[in-house]
Amino acid sequence: MHTMHDPLLSSIDLNLLVVLRALLQERHVTRAASQVGLSQSATSHALSRLRELCKDPLLVRRGRKLELTPRALRLLPGLERGLSELSGVVTAEPPFEPRTTRKLFTLGMADYAQGVLLTPLLSELERGAPNVDLSVVTFPNLSELLDAGAVDLALVVTDSVPATFSTQKLFSDRFVSMVRQGHPRVTKKLTLDGYLALRHVLVAPGGAPGSIVDTELERRGLKRRVALVVSSFLVAPIVVSETDFISTMPERLARRMAERFPLRLIEPPLRLPRFAFSLAWHPRLDHDSAHHWLRRVITEVCAKV
Repeated sequence: MHTMHDPLLSSIDLNLLVVLRALLQERHVTRAASQVGLSQSATSHALSRLRELCKDPLLVRRGRKLELTPRALRLLPGLERGLSELSGVVTAEPPFEPRTTRKLFTLGMADYAQGVLLTPLLSELERGAPNVDLSVVTFPNLSELLDAGAVDLALVVTDSVPATFSTQKLFSDRFVSMVRQGHPRVTKKLTLDGYLALRHVLVAPGGAPGSIVDTELERRGLKRRVALVVSSFLVAPIVVSETDFISTMPERLARRMAERFPLRLIEPPLRLPRFAFSLAWHPRLDHDSAHHWLRRVITEVCAKV
């Protein structure tokens, strides 16, 4: 596609047009100089350049006053309108008004984050931003979705975020094990041998094999029986509540599930590292007022969870 540009405009210092507007409005070199923050001599020099550029005197002396030439009179309205519009283009957008603006945000997060955060987040939006709606997706291709703008914000395990994105840490979590109430083989404390003897439900959101638990067991030369692999953190508690299986999962979600299903939470019989959770977004949205507002709301909700 052929791009046209105005060779005359590209050769003009736009600051000159600001000075021209001040001169034509004030009809007085000293007052115009004060309006644009230049010295009187710099403003006089600018007037000389403008006269040369426009091939017109622009301002002519009549007695003790300066008057606009017919060309200057024709220039002034368009100059005022054009510079005003240009100023509007480059100045910051007005702040996002959450109470009145209707807007849809698309969030990417696994069902772990959905189960922990969506209810308190929706309560906060209902209170402070009643016209804001959410679309929540579980992503297999985080980078592509953020790059394409298909997702505004992603809530992800901190270590999984590519370095090209902006991030903000939200919270950390730890792992607990979960069995049904009345499990015949699990009493108050779970030994490592007892843990390994059970059938395990593994949640693998992306379908990839392995987990933090399996990595820690391998370091000790041990292996558990993963009898069921599911993609959803929300399915595991249902299965565990109705079988003699065990699942080891993030504590924040496990506690919420234990309020709704007949489950017991117990300490895993091996040390498991904590993990951190972060917000991730494309850097082009760093200074977007609506996006900045949503990041702040999510951060505040996470601090209360």
